[in-house]
Formats: sequence, structure tokens, C-alpha cells
Amino acid sequence: MTLPLSNVRVLEFSHAVLGPAAGLHLAEFGAEVIRIERTPDGDPTRRLPGFGQGYHTMFNRNKKSLVVDLKREEGQAIVHKLLDTADILIENFGPGTMARLGLGYEQLHGRFPRLIYCALKGFMPGPYEKRTALDEVVQMMSGLAYMTGRPGDPLRAGASIIDIMTGVYGAMGCLLALQEREKSGRGQLVQSALFETAAFIMGHHMAYAAIAQEPVPPMPARVSAWAIYQQFETADGGRVFVGVTSDQQWHRFCDLFERPDWLADERLQTNNGRIAQRDWFLPQVESLMAGLTQSDIVARCEAANLPFSPIAHPEDLFDDPQLNEGGSLQEVTLPDGRSARLPRLPLRLDAQPYDLRCQPPPAGHHTRPLLRQLGYSEAEIDTLERDGIVK
Repeated sequence: MTLPLSNVRVLEFSHAVLGPAAGLHLAEFGAEVIRIERTPDGDPTRRLPGFGQGYHTMFNRNKKSLVVDLKREEGQAIVHKLLDTADILIENFGPGTMARLGLGYEQLHGRFPRLIYCALKGFMPGPYEKRTALDEVVQMMSGLAYMTGRPGDPLRAGASIIDIMTGVYGAMGCLLALQEREKSGRGQLVQSALFETAAFIMGHHMAYAAIAQEPVPPMPARVSAWAIYQQFETADGGRVFVGVTSDQQWHRFCDLFERPDWLADERLQTNNGRIAQRDWFLPQVESLMAGLTQSDIVARCEAANLPFSPIAHPEDLFDDPQLNEGGSLQEVTLPDGRSARLPRLPLRLDAQPYDLRCQPPPAGHHTRPLLRQLGYSEAEIDTLERDGIVK
């Protein structure tokens, strides 16, 4: 399969999740993505503890690594040679950092007019643009944490969804800019930001507030649009989410869960009727579920073609039949040399998944071959490494 971006070179100045997520999408589509990492040991994200342990492994496959000192003249010369060959620059450093390094958009676009410059920040231009932001910060600012937690207890979402989605929008902007460059011959500045992404994700809640003219309740306290749409405890200590979102599903639910009396009850004939009877009706549903095992509920819901799911943990996904048999996981090397099956991009073209071409590279793994491409001799590369310019 010829990958759609196989003729595109990307320089990625990034750390953590945001920039690497944008670069990953372009790399998966076939672009040559070169991570520009700091001397001497590369991106500090490689060494994060706790929840940060998985960042580098997940978001840096199919990329190359060049370790270079951007604060020294010789290092800047290397980057400028690379820019002569690059189509896209991605960066998610703090506000003003790239400009201090002489690599801001205003400093580069005159010399490299075809370069597409993707700046991923906490905020778009405006009153907040010089603030430092994180995924968790904008989840708090946008109301996402308020919507996720219970009343009085805001809670960030359990994954870095704003970092990842902002990276996706950045990658999409780069693709649009590539298409525009085909017509105009010129690159441009592409911008995406965490706060504005979080606000966009909250847009349907904003619309609800505008329509209802009332404060929006957090998701755990909301009045659901469907009578049965919640988690239930099971007889064997598990938990299962079950939704009944149409009257046809209601008929199948009553059949498979052996409750013809509910099906015959005129008060429960419609979804709105069932909502009106929730005070007495839902405790009965909860009692029914509490008398069945998780596997029994799953089997009945699947037979009835209802929306359902046991409450899974992240580690459960390694053995998920859909992901494994559907080819949605691929073997990736971990920092300690072991391997794990991690998710591919959730996208296929002409039924083809995007494959792993390069494991997440050690810091500086591609420095020497890239410098050779740029015309540096082995002796010059040795001198650069000895002087700490590259590694």
C-alpha cells in the first residue's frame, strides 16, 4: 500500500502528548516525521513516571529521532539545513519558546515560504494566549471537569482527550495546508489550541444551556433522555451499563429479561412514560439486574441487540476480541525491551489499516544518518557529537 503522505517530511519540536499526537497522525499516514529532541538525553517525556510512562511509547512510533542543541549556532545550522528539505514544522513548546530559539513562524516564513508551520498551544490568540496550559487546566476552564464529576466534585476525564484531539485538529490543519499549497505554492501558519478544542467539545452542552435557559447539570446528575440508561450492579459483584433507547429495544428487553408484565403495563408503553414512572420502575430494574450475573446480563443484552457494556479497565483492552480479531492492535516495543499490543489509528482507507513501520526510537537513533543526508562527513559528525551539539 502506497501511503498518502510518503513524500512529506515533518520536523516535530514537541513534548508530552499534544505535539507528538499531531505528528503521530501524519507519521501513520506515511510522512517522514523527525523529532527534534534536546541534548543530551532527548525529550524528558521519555523519563516521566506515573501516568506519563506510556506517553512516549504510544505517540512516537513511526518517527525518527534527532538529538541536537538548539541553543548553539552549530545546532541551529543543522535545523536550518533540515528546514530546507521539510514540508511541515510542528511545535507545542511554551509561548515564545520557538521565537527565542530563532525558530518562530515570523522568523522562518520569509526564508522558507513553502513551509507549513503548525503551532499547537494552550490558547489561540487572545487575552489568554501567553498563559501556560495543560490538558487538565482546560478541562477545568471549559466545564468538562464539571460535567464529568458529580455535583460539587469536578473531575478530569480519565484520558488526555484534549491533548489528543487538539493534535488531531493540528494534523487536519496540516493536511488542509498541504492541499492549499498545491494551488498557491506557499505554506502558511496552522494553529490549534487546547482551550478552544475543549470549548468545541463542550459545544452541545452550551447549545443545551442556550435552548433550555437553565444551568446544565453534571452528567452524573442529569435527567437522561431514556428511562433505562445507566450502570447496574450484578449478582457476582460486577457492573454493567445497559441502555434502552427505543420502544423496539424495550420490547426486546422485556422478552429477553422475562418481564412480560412490564411489557403489558400501559404506563410503560413509551420511553416518556417509562421516564415518568422512574421512581418506582428503576428500583425494580436494579433489583432484576442485581439477581443476575454479569455474564448472564451480557448474553441477554447481546441477544436482544441492546447497547451494553461491562465496566472495563484499560488493561482489559489487551484481550478484547474485537480489537484483536479485527486487527486494531499492533505489537509495539516498550522502553524496557518487552512488547505490548497498542491501538492502531481508528481509521482505514480502502479497508487497509496503517501499519507499524518503525518502533518508538531511542533518543538520537537517527541523528547520524540524517546528518549524512544533509552532507556532513563522518569526521564532522564525530566533532559535533564530541562537542555536545548532537547525540
